[in-house]
Amino acid sequence: MKKIFIGLSAIFILVLGLASCDSEYVKYSGPDYIMFSDTLSVLPVQNNEEYFDITVSATEACDYDRTLGVEIIDKKSNAVEGEHYALEANTVTIKAGEYLANVRVRGIYDNISVADSLGFVLHLVTGKESQWDIYGIETKVVLQKVCPFDINLFSGYAVIISTYFNSYMKNVSQRLIRTEVDTKEENTIILKDYFYKGYDLKVKFTTDDLLNPLIEMEDQRFAYTPDAFNTIYGDGYIWAYQAGAYLSYYSSCEKFIFQYMTLHVPGMPAGKDEVGTYVNAVRWISDDEAQKLIEEGVNNSLK
Repeated sequence: MKKIFIGLSAIFILVLGLASCDSEYVKYSGPDYIMFSDTLSVLPVQNNEEYFDITVSATEACDYDRTLGVEIIDKKSNAVEGEHYALEANTVTIKAGEYLANVRVRGIYDNISVADSLGFVLHLVTGKESQWDIYGIETKVVLQKVCPFDINLFSGYAVIISTYFNSYMKNVSQRLIRTEVDTKEENTIILKDYFYKGYDLKVKFTTDDLLNPLIEMEDQRFAYTPDAFNTIYGDGYIWAYQAGAYLSYYSSCEKFIFQYMTLHVPGMPAGKDEVGTYVNAVRWISDDEAQKLIEEGVNNSLK
């Protein structure tokens, strides 16, 4: 899946009325500028040979090809060409009659760690008369490793840490649970006995945007109020939904989810039904790691 970033300068070009060097229509009458369409691009690096496009724009279309050199500014880069990424070519050509062309880049998956913060700066080699100070002839490219999504990565033993523990489970620092793939709903898992015995929660993984691996959770029963508060409030149950004001996401590379969860109690007076918003981190572990935690007496849902 390609992630192509086209910035304000590309929009500006369209507003100019698709001017051409030899058009009979109303023309853009300024200089013929050439620039990168954006000053920053973030590219998902996958385990394949796919190239991604970094767009170069011109303010005019001309009746001849325009070829420019593309250089790497080493002093502004910490990614190494040939080790972390590769350019398809060190030139870019805007064809006759066109406004756009692409510098093609691919990341080298095996040489990049998910924790790396790698990037490089591209520089267009063009005459001074073609350079526009507003947008410039350089762009920063950031490489972000993206591991293949597999729902089964999120099945098995998992450990939860949560800010909820500090308020209502004070003797708990982490909790061991089991999870399973939901066979009825796509890209969905069931967190068995998530915080309390008998109360499972479902979480869905989105897969349509490689650079934004988000999770979703509908409003669900979270607990019986006496289990959390030692008394009955409202209709007797705490419900949980994903807080919309924050991003909740997952990592296939590191096998975890990070979630903002809001709890509320239906049946309580208006304004007094919300318990609070809590942060949960769930990390999947091996069977051996889980067995060790059980032996150490960690709070778990398996009892």
